[in-house]
Amino acid sequence: MNIAEMLALIALGYALKRLVKSEKPFDYLRILVNDILLAFFVFGNVASKDLNYLLSIKTVFIYVFIIIGISLSTSYIYARFKLKDDPWAGALMVLSVYPNTAALGFPIASLFLDDITPAILYSTTNSMIVIPIVTFIAAHYSSGGASVRESFLKALKFPPTLANLLALTLVMAGIRLPDWILEPIKTVGWWSIPLLIIYFGSRITLRAFDLKKLLEVGAFRIAIPFAFVFLTLRWERPEVFYSVLVEASMPPAIAANAILAQYRLKAEEAISVTFVLTLLVIGLFVALRLILGLK
Repeated sequence: MNIAEMLALIALGYALKRLVKSEKPFDYLRILVNDILLAFFVFGNVASKDLNYLLSIKTVFIYVFIIIGISLSTSYIYARFKLKDDPWAGALMVLSVYPNTAALGFPIASLFLDDITPAILYSTTNSMIVIPIVTFIAAHYSSGGASVRESFLKALKFPPTLANLLALTLVMAGIRLPDWILEPIKTVGWWSIPLLIIYFGSRITLRAFDLKKLLEVGAFRIAIPFAFVFLTLRWERPEVFYSVLVEASMPPAIAANAILAQYRLKAEEAISVTFVLTLLVIGLFVALRLILGLK
């Protein structure tokens, strides 16, 4: 997928939301993409690899934990001493820790790589870890409540996460499914990428925009992780470097905004910040691609 196609699909999603007033079609689209197509996409790409491949990209798994730790610790320290009891402190931490690694990360990674399996593994591993973390943070900073155990079980029930675990189990057991099974799965799953972008475009809003909040989230979610990965991983193979650089530097996930809305925690400000940061990140990686002279 090229840059023009990505932007066109975002615009299409935005236009469809303006034309279709009902939320039901977009709810159906979200379910189709998140619960079915994305699970096919994840399973097909991961199950087609072998154990030697997974061991060769172990750096990806290590950086998942490093980036989560960096974003969580820096945003917490800032919130603790600067924002104190402001409810935005919780929202800032949620947005800083939970990146849009699938809906935006996969298409942007595909701008640099033909095989984005390392990005998929980063994304699915990241989701398993951050969902219980951000749910706990949102519950803690609001009047709601949720246990870490309940949040972790919810993450495990997410179909792409289950698909990833199943595929990894097969790979580690040395079981390689035949191509006549894997190729149709990968073909069907590929449609998750354009449909995810369309869905993202349908969520765009600019309500309650605040420049200070934009800079805060941009620093902890994008700038610091980007600088860290660029400076420490530049020597790695392209498929590892670009996968980690892209996924670690993505803007906040749409799901992060949904969690904030569920707990009534600065949701409108969060959505506005997420939209603007998304456009800035697209511009950042488009510029990087052009500078590198990639076709």
